Amino acid sequence: MAGAPGSGFHPHVPGFRYQFLAKGLGATMWFFIFYRARQDGSKLLGLSHPWENHGHHEAHAEDHH
Repeated sequence: MAGAPGSGFHPHVPGFRYQFLAKGLGATMWFFIFYRARQDGSKLLGLSHPWENHGHHEAHAEDHH
């Protein structure tokens, strides 16, 4: 095998900029996922159909029929 016995794997520690950027992007991703789950979660889980309650108020419901 290549290398000395017991040399192991020693990864470099990323700089502070990259750690900060990774945490910021990760937080943004999760905020977006939770935002979309709040908006469309019931449709995704099959609890409602996308065409049933599409965000419009019922004030103009009489005009559709």
